[in-house]
Amino acid sequence: MTTARSQLISIEATPYYHCVSRCVRRSFLCGYDELTQTSYEHRREWVEKRLKRIANVFCIDVCAYAIMSNHYHVVLHINKVLVHRLSNHQVIERWLTLHHAPVLIQRFLKNETLSKAEHNACLTIIQTWRERLGSISWFMRLLNQHIACKANQEDDCTGHFWESRFKSQALLDEKALAAAMTYVDLNPLRAGIAETPETSNYTSVKARIQSLRQNKATAPCLFPFAGNPRNHMPAGLPFRLLDYLELVDWTGRQISEGKRRYIDSPQCPILERLGFDTACWLNICTKIETGTLIGTTSSIQAVLPKLNRQRRTGLQLP
Repeated sequence: MTTARSQLISIEATPYYHCVSRCVRRSFLCGYDELTQTSYEHRREWVEKRLKRIANVFCIDVCAYAIMSNHYHVVLHINKVLVHRLSNHQVIERWLTLHHAPVLIQRFLKNETLSKAEHNACLTIIQTWRERLGSISWFMRLLNQHIACKANQEDDCTGHFWESRFKSQALLDEKALAAAMTYVDLNPLRAGIAETPETSNYTSVKARIQSLRQNKATAPCLFPFAGNPRNHMPAGLPFRLLDYLELVDWTGRQISEGKRRYIDSPQCPILERLGFDTACWLNICTKIETGTLIGTTSSIQAVLPKLNRQRRTGLQLP
């Protein structure tokens, strides 16, 4: 039975979510179709370009992404503070980057005289747009609709390109966030289409490494790393970038070699800080798509009322 989206996504529960969209039947998002001898590799750039454009408009940060042959992964962060901080004109400016302006809003922008009813209608429209700018459902909708239209036009066909709904998983704590991001960034390695994180095209980890090599603070359109939690912490992921890259590299080595047992080697600082041992971490990184909630048992139990749910299901971390 399908779970209502309101029971899957709630800013009160957590601002972090892992989302996956898959193509229907044998449709190819990207990659090479051996059956028809057709390459769809150019579509990876479509998705990445559209993802970055929407991220610049919405109050939603992209923490990680990986674009595969028939699906893609994103880890998103809802920036609630920014949603409420935007002025009415900033909301309009952002929304109209991707949409046409209704006549009433055009008049509002031109400072034309409006009746009280018209002015209130404008404020209602702006409030609706403000809520959508912080909505993962609208983020995914505008991403998927655009790609589906381009793909169907290229394939000269109509009908559904994506499965009816994207899958979303709530990431309830730092452990869940680190595991989901690592899982996403290592997708190409597990699929055998890349040998190292820095050579895995169309992934956030490669984008971050490229920016690091160019001495840039963060990759464009990606949520930055803010370092370990502390007082007066700036907005960003609660890890150090170098710790995270070391974690991704270490995890990739173990998974690519098919090892599922404890590895007798020094642990990454981030693993130690999050309280994982290596065997536990590897087990989690191969089962991250299990369930709709990811977090420690206490984290999952705490958010059930906020999601209007009773059963404690999902991937429970130690």
